[in-house]
Amino acid sequence: MTKIATDFEKLMRQALDGDERAYAELLRETARFLRPFLRQKLSLENEVDDLLQEILLSIHKARHTYDGLRPYKPWAYAIAKFRLLDFLRIHYGDRLRSAVEVSEVENTLQDDVTECRIDYESINKEIRKLPEKQALILRMMHQEGYTAKEVAEKIGMTETAVKVAAHRAYKALKQQLEE
Repeated sequence: MTKIATDFEKLMRQALDGDERAYAELLRETARFLRPFLRQKLSLENEVDDLLQEILLSIHKARHTYDGLRPYKPWAYAIAKFRLLDFLRIHYGDRLRSAVEVSEVENTLQDDVTECRIDYESINKEIRKLPEKQALILRMMHQEGYTAKEVAEKIGMTETAVKVAAHRAYKALKQQLEE
């Protein structure tokens, strides 16, 4: 960065007096200090670039409002902040308009949950088709309400073995029910 580039206020005054080179340098340096600010707020690089262009255009349009007695950076940051808020409002507003109402999802889920395609008797028939030990474990855990530890103690297996057998039984039962 050159010595001239560090004095934003001087560059802005020169630009307002018609110095095109000073104005080009001012915009380059403004972009350089605003880019990290925008990268913190936005995740996509193309969004950063697009918004940075909009901010520079807004600075160009608002340059007549700059008070040469005040610092340049806070003035530019204020413009950047307002443009960023506008961008986020538009960006997230589009997402909100396309969002689904929670009540619609609840109604759909409730319909799916209450509409049972498999009755209790058909599940019992499928459990009976499982190997004897798996069927016993499922009945004890789900019909009689025993924990895996209690089932293990009653039938002489380890708790881990009961859990593995139950998992395999669930898997086999699921496959049978899907067929």
